[in-house]
Amino acid sequence: MTDSPAQSHPNVPSVDQRDRVVPINLRQSGPTPVELLISTRIRKSPYWQLSVEAGCWRAEVYNRVYHPRGYIRHEDGGTMAEYNAVVNDVTLWNVAVERQIRVAGPDAEAFVDFVITRDATKIHPMQARYVILCNESGGILNDPVLLRLAQDEFWFSLSDSDLAMWLQGVRVGTSFDVQIQEIDTCPVQIQGPKSEALMVDLLGPAASEIPSYGLLEVEIAGHSAVVSQTGFTGEKGYEIYLRDATLHAEDMWNAVLEAGKAHNLKVIAPAHHRRIAAGILSWGQDMDAETLPFQVNLGYQVSRTKTADYIGKAALEAVRAQLDAGQTPYTHTLVGLRLGGKPIDEYAPDFWLVSENADSDAIGYLTSPWYSPELESNIAMAHVPVALAEPGTSVFVWLPDQYAETPGQPVAATVVDMPFRPSVNPNTRERLKQIGQDAAV
Repeated sequence: MTDSPAQSHPNVPSVDQRDRVVPINLRQSGPTPVELLISTRIRKSPYWQLSVEAGCWRAEVYNRVYHPRGYIRHEDGGTMAEYNAVVNDVTLWNVAVERQIRVAGPDAEAFVDFVITRDATKIHPMQARYVILCNESGGILNDPVLLRLAQDEFWFSLSDSDLAMWLQGVRVGTSFDVQIQEIDTCPVQIQGPKSEALMVDLLGPAASEIPSYGLLEVEIAGHSAVVSQTGFTGEKGYEIYLRDATLHAEDMWNAVLEAGKAHNLKVIAPAHHRRIAAGILSWGQDMDAETLPFQVNLGYQVSRTKTADYIGKAALEAVRAQLDAGQTPYTHTLVGLRLGGKPIDEYAPDFWLVSENADSDAIGYLTSPWYSPELESNIAMAHVPVALAEPGTSVFVWLPDQYAETPGQPVAATVVDMPFRPSVNPNTRERLKQIGQDAAV
């Protein structure tokens, strides 16, 4: 039996991370059963108790808020039963952890343009866009959906990093006339092929007219909300941003449940298995503040035409110039892998390791693995050396024994393009790829 790279090197020094200040922790610790302590240090969202009543049995912390991550128990089908619901019917997710940071005031557009890499002036009122914010070194701080409610009002719908403090810090010492604060607006997602039919029952025919990344002001159960056609799956889907959610959470939630009865609605956790198939990234898992957009297929977010200055512009343009000249200033890049092994039907507790050969040291790691029923194969996102990123390249992955074909032996894997399967509601990168463009927006 061959020792895995993790067994040979507990600290995995063979994975080149010299371009990082804090290396990714690649120790293979496996599942560590501990009880999640519920305390007042971490927020309970307005939907927390509703999630518990819907069967939530496990959670994690995301944006300093308790985040439901499982409803259907293993003995009843577990995560793959939740997957079936999102690809065949319609699902309701508690995603109040997407904290809403409101930027409003006469200089709102100029301020937002200064902190995102895209051109904020091209985002019109009642539109949303996927955006990234970078630090001065070009590292990705957050990849929120940005909602523009009005000429002078934007909401950042956050992924898992505390962007409010960053934005408020950027504001200090500048002349931008804006107010920056978190607001009591909490979203839920409605995802799956029957989502439009549910939303029409809930809101009326106007729901069918919301374009991809469009916004609509609505009332649900008599309470003000904003609806977007967005989501985290690649399926047709919507998000409902309920205003004054602390007061009205139950009314909105129950109205959705009632409208969903005719469509086999299920309350589930965010469908990471589906977002992986769609090539959608998860901040903190596939990228972080030391990751450049170009390393994770987000180069299109770095505008070639934006003339205004923004945080990180100098660093990002310098990296792009190197890439255009055929030089790569980083060691690893994100790729898609199709890999062998038994079906991965649960969240990975570690960054499982990648080797170039079946008997060589680790040179990379998986970030997001899962099993795709449609492809009848395990799939994963992985960081591998740039020299191994070409589609068709063969590598090996060290899975835990429960998923390995032969315990103690790696499984074969092949680098493939992402998304792994076409999306019903493709993101910008996928749309650009479909029309043969790779231009930054």
